[in-house]
Amino acid sequence: MSLIAFDFDGTLSNSEMTVLLGEKLGVADEMAEITERAMNNELSYAESLRSRAELLTGLSEADAEDAYSSVELRPDAATLIDRLREAGHTVAIFTGGFERGVQRALEADDTAVDMIVSNRLPIEDGELTGEVEGPLIEGTKDDQLAELAGELGVDMADTIAVGDGANDLPMLEVAGLAVGFEPKPAVEPSCDEVVSTMADLGTLLERRGVLAAAVDD
Repeated sequence: MSLIAFDFDGTLSNSEMTVLLGEKLGVADEMAEITERAMNNELSYAESLRSRAELLTGLSEADAEDAYSSVELRPDAATLIDRLREAGHTVAIFTGGFERGVQRALEADDTAVDMIVSNRLPIEDGELTGEVEGPLIEGTKDDQLAELAGELGVDMADTIAVGDGANDLPMLEVAGLAVGFEPKPAVEPSCDEVVSTMADLGTLLERRGVLAAAVDD
């Protein structure tokens, strides 16, 4: 059994949650600029996340839910998740993004994972407060990967991390197999393999013996 940990925004999904939320307040361009700087390791992830959350101050809960409903998985992502779990592997999502958006995307494609570690945007009086809470603001994904692997009794050599941005570097550097999904330039040197589609990732995992080869009907 292996443990496969996915990043979400930019990896399992090509949606960027903070940008979708920012569109509701007309601050999407500012959000995208901050996100890009963080993903290229030009700005600390914690600083970038707090800056983006602050821009969302006053966004209504209804508008936030509408933005979360726009989050989508990449093509073939749900199929790959299902194949991995059916093969007996544990699938986790470690994201600095927000659990509600992750859940909505998984539900829309009728799939599920074994664990989601994410952050939250607190709400008071029906509006976002501009704060952010959760384990992946200052915490790092390597700690989450090691902790979950320990709980499952999985050797770190049998872990797989899939990500694209600078905040994925810690887990990519400690995983048994580091896969970059269209990784940023600062991230690619730490990747053992690079893919650009979920179908390609499935083929890679077949080649690595993690999955049996798919059989066409």
